Amino acid sequence: MVGHLANRAQFGLILPSTNTSVEAEFNRMLVPGVSWHSGRIFAANPDLSSSEAMVSFLEELRVQIKTAVQSVCHAKVDYLVMGMSAETFWGGKDGAAEFVKFMGELSGGLGITTGAAACEAVIKAYGVKKIGIITPYQPVGDQQVVDFFEQIGCEVKAIHGLKCATATSIADVTGEEIKDSFRKVDSEDVELLIQAGTNLLAGKAAAELEKELGKPVIAINTATVWHAYRNNGIMDKFEGWGSLLSEH
Repeated sequence: MVGHLANRAQFGLILPSTNTSVEAEFNRMLVPGVSWHSGRIFAANPDLSSSEAMVSFLEELRVQIKTAVQSVCHAKVDYLVMGMSAETFWGGKDGAAEFVKFMGELSGGLGITTGAAACEAVIKAYGVKKIGIITPYQPVGDQQVVDFFEQIGCEVKAIHGLKCATATSIADVTGEEIKDSFRKVDSEDVELLIQAGTNLLAGKAAAELEKELGKPVIAINTATVWHAYRNNGIMDKFEGWGSLLSEH
């Protein structure tokens, strides 16, 4: 269903209750005729201080996600967009496909953009293989991300996990800290840098770092917005968020 203010697409945006970055960044990348409508997945315990805690956090979200999807679909949105990325990488390429299927069943067959799908589309758009990755995750989460990228044909040259202690503290990481993290995984043979973890406010930092490094630096929220737009025939290109949205 499209509305008077969103005559191109009304997107259902699914995100954890702990996330404070996705809506802020997505709305700054808004184009005419589009709207975002949020369904929040309740997360009672935001602890991410260990690999075991991270697994527990994601298991709880999987239980709670049905209510968030039902809530946003009640608005008769046109398409779903995942505003969390860890779950979309879990289980590698096969796990990512299973998650898309799971969300399709929950939503009654809506199309969906996930962080993993967006990242795969980014790799294809730039025609690269050798990448560096940053995340806010613990080692268990980093390994899932590496597995996914390797299984879609990438060579992960380096990954740096910030090991944020809670799901909310991810948003406290500064732009300069994010840039420093990207620099840690960069090298001459890295063709593209990419970030996972939607509560990291990385969009502007990544765009600025592209100019410094002279190579693509992709934030997960930017990639997700781009993928959702392009999959719905929204081809607007605009400046300020890096080469992905200005050139592809």
